[in-house]
Amino acid sequence: MTDVILVDDDASVLDGYREVLELEGLEVAAHGSVAAAIADLRADTGAVIVSDVRMPRHDGFDLIAAVRGIDPDIPIVLVTGHGDVPMALRAMREGAWDFIEKPADPLYLIETIRKARAHRQLLLENRQLRLTADTDGWETRLIGHSAPVVALREKLKRIAGVATDILVIGETGTGKEVVARALHDFGDRKGNFVAVNCGAIPETMLESELFGHEAGAFTGAREKRVGKIEHADGGTLFLDEIESMPTAAQVRLLRVLQERVIERLGSNTERSVDLQVVAATKADLHQLAKQGQFREDLAYRLDIARIELPPLSVRKGDVGLLFRHFLALAAKRQGRTPPKVDTAFLADLDRRPWPGNVRELRNVAERFVLGLEDVGEGRNFDGSLTLEEQMDRVERTIILDSLSAQEGRVGATADQLGISRKTLYLKMRKHGIAARAEDGDVT
Repeated sequence: MTDVILVDDDASVLDGYREVLELEGLEVAAHGSVAAAIADLRADTGAVIVSDVRMPRHDGFDLIAAVRGIDPDIPIVLVTGHGDVPMALRAMREGAWDFIEKPADPLYLIETIRKARAHRQLLLENRQLRLTADTDGWETRLIGHSAPVVALREKLKRIAGVATDILVIGETGTGKEVVARALHDFGDRKGNFVAVNCGAIPETMLESELFGHEAGAFTGAREKRVGKIEHADGGTLFLDEIESMPTAAQVRLLRVLQERVIERLGSNTERSVDLQVVAATKADLHQLAKQGQFREDLAYRLDIARIELPPLSVRKGDVGLLFRHFLALAAKRQGRTPPKVDTAFLADLDRRPWPGNVRELRNVAERFVLGLEDVGEGRNFDGSLTLEEQMDRVERTIILDSLSAQEGRVGATADQLGISRKTLYLKMRKHGIAARAEDGDVT
């Protein structure tokens, strides 16, 4: 486990600090740029960051800002040969743990790091205790310590129980139904939580499913049926993939939202309903409205309290935590002991793009328990790696690290690695690494 993350563009200074700290028994990860350090940073790290202030492209203050977006409680010690009182005050004001002038006294630097590490370890232990106790239940519903998830939990706590409809926006697999259920469970409504996937029900059946029908309302309607909206009276109606709802059903839903009344198909009797509607979408409803694919008035009526879910790719440090959680659940379901997970595999998970988000990660955990997941994108079931598989993993890691150091610029990365741009593209395609578009790139 890394104890100290060093950041300095001067290789000789970097090597000097690393040697001093390693002699003290500290595990050190050294980086020559802020971009490389951030690419390697996890929200659940127990490490202290020690960084130079003045560096090309991104400086120590940029580092502070980036780290605050991942976990504002990670201690950062800034070291500079250009220190002055205003700079020191700015560093402390922006969240630095300490500010040390070069040449740093090794004993003082080590003492500062040890104090910062002890504080960090205590904070992480307290977080784990809170997660275990979880008196309000939110942290076990929405697992993660990354800044986007912490902010999401706080917003949901504020909005749970409000007397308004809610729009949840997020990519596939980000947990829209999990959020809707949490809002219902931690809100004030005691009725049913009723979930409807608007994209999974045939258009001819959707209105009957939502509004219900009287006997004889249409061919095959032999008896009265209570619809999903009426069944959710006193509770919450969750409408997933709302963008898939047919226009006719949108018109009727708008009336429900505005007047809180429904009419079953084949009936002229209005029935009052008291419910909260949580609609979920992966699309921009307002953009769809401009294209004539969704009612504009319904889009505005739904978009009162908006919740945007972060994709897994921006939840720095949450992948390992979520994976272990899903692993434990999958093992319990299968009646097995959770298998051991090595750090190399967790690092591989952190580097994956996760287009399927949390749902995809949960599936990986299920496969891992069953022995079906290719660890490191090519591990034999007996746990050993072939030479070719190990070389592929190393090559993939080197390319990712170089891309991070070059801020995703393919041309600069190819130059750094000493290969042609075409060769790099072929290797990136082989390892499933997405390329950022650049001027002059052929995509």
